[in-house]
Amino acid sequence: MKTFIPGADDIEKKWYVVDAKGKVLGRLATKISKILMGKHKSYYVPFMDCGDYVIVINAEKVELTGKKLDQKVYRRHTGYLGGLKETTARKMMEKYPERIITNAVKGMLPKNKLGRKMLKKLRVYKGEQHKHAAQKPIELKF
Repeated sequence: MKTFIPGADDIEKKWYVVDAKGKVLGRLATKISKILMGKHKSYYVPFMDCGDYVIVINAEKVELTGKKLDQKVYRRHTGYLGGLKETTARKMMEKYPERIITNAVKGMLPKNKLGRKMLKKLRVYKGEQHKHAAQKPIELKF
């Protein structure tokens, strides 16, 4: 018996909505990354993009446990000498709450072309509203 490997026409893409209100960041990010990779499907293969689309709403209401709001530091580099920029989680939450969830999920995806392709299927929004009603997303409860 041969192992079934799905083709492009066998993979069915769905849209899901996740409400981040009151959820812990790391636990939420692991569940989102599994859906983006397609590990929840029976025909998952690691070298193909079998995952679904995920819309996250209420990104500003996600929770960080312990003292992470003040101790967790996000770093980025401008590319110039001495261009290391550091931002705490509290400042990032006030200014760009979408990036906190995106960075957490990005760290849990593969570090290659496929992982970048999977990350494009993640949409994170600040409030209750999103602009993907035409896709008829299914609400996921964790």
